[in-house]
Amino acid sequence: MAEEIAVVKKKRKRKTGLNTKSKKKTAVARAVIKKGTGKVKINNMNIDTITPTRVKRFIQEPIILAPDVAEKADISIKISGGGFMGQAVAARSAIAKALVDFSKDKKLKETFLGYDRLLLVDDPRRKEAKKPLGTSARAKKQKSKR
Repeated sequence: MAEEIAVVKKKRKRKTGLNTKSKKKTAVARAVIKKGTGKVKINNMNIDTITPTRVKRFIQEPIILAPDVAEKADISIKISGGGFMGQAVAARSAIAKALVDFSKDKKLKETFLGYDRLLLVDDPRRKEAKKPLGTSARAKKQKSKR
């Protein structure tokens, strides 16, 4: 008479809402947008706490271009990798993609594309690979003629 032990698996709390992703160099930003009151958080910090004000304004551009959609949604962004400006570009793009997906508005998409194409299209440029006989991608050992 073996007693059966009930194994209860914990369900992971899923993020509700729409998910979007954006990249710039090695920076990756993942945004979750859901109905709310217009809060924007980057790495669990309010967007107002970003210190260089020009970077903060740069990230807020899609919110400024679409205030009616942005005030009806809460956006949470997780950024990893890259430098501060690459992360800013990735966050800005993730916010714009999330707003377009949330609103399902073609005019908003056209507005973003007309303002700056990088709002909706990721920058495909990446670091060039290092080659043999060199210290970096292009630099080579110096050849002697004599």
